Amino acid sequence: MSMTSLAAADPAFLDDVTPLSAACAHGDAPALFAELDRRMHRSLGHLLCTVNQLDAGALRLHRLYSSNPEAYPPGGSKAKAGTDWGRHVLLEQRVFVGEGEAAIAQSFDDHAAIVALGLRSVINVPVVLAGDCLGTVNFLMADARVTDAKIEAARWAALLALPGFVLAARARVH
Repeated sequence: MSMTSLAAADPAFLDDVTPLSAACAHGDAPALFAELDRRMHRSLGHLLCTVNQLDAGALRLHRLYSSNPEAYPPGGSKAKAGTDWGRHVLLEQRVFVGEGEAAIAQSFDDHAAIVALGLRSVINVPVVLAGDCLGTVNFLMADARVTDAKIEAARWAALLALPGFVLAARARVH
C-alpha cells in the first residue's frame, strides 16, 4: 500500500499534519505516537497500539507509548533475548504478523492478558534507522486475520513514528 493508497482508503489520514509536526517541533514523542495511533485506528481498527524502544545490548524492549496504559503502562519492559520473536523482529528486522490465539500464545509470554483484552491478531513492525533497530510499533486487533493492506499501513505508521524514537533517545541523554 502506497501513501497514496493509504490516503485513498482513509482520506482523512493526510489531513492536517499540524499535530504531527507540532509534536516533533516540541520534542513530544508521546504526542506523536498518540496522533499516529489515532490516525492509524481508522485504517487498522486496532484495539491496542504500543510503541517500544529497544535496548539492543540487552535485547529488551521498553514501552514508550500505550493506547491502554492500564493494561500496558508506559515504562514497562519485556526481555526478548533468546526468543524466536526477538530474532525475527529485532535482529532480522522483519515484520511479525500473528494471526489467532495460538500464534499469540506461541510468541508472547503475556498471551493470556492479550487474549483477555479480546485481541486475536498482532502486527509488530521494527523501526529501523541506518541498519539499527530502534524498537517496534505494535498494533493488536480483535480480528484473527490480518490483511496485506493492514500490514502495509502498519509499516507506514512505523516509518512515521521514527522521529518519536529519535526524540525519546534525545530525552534519555538530556
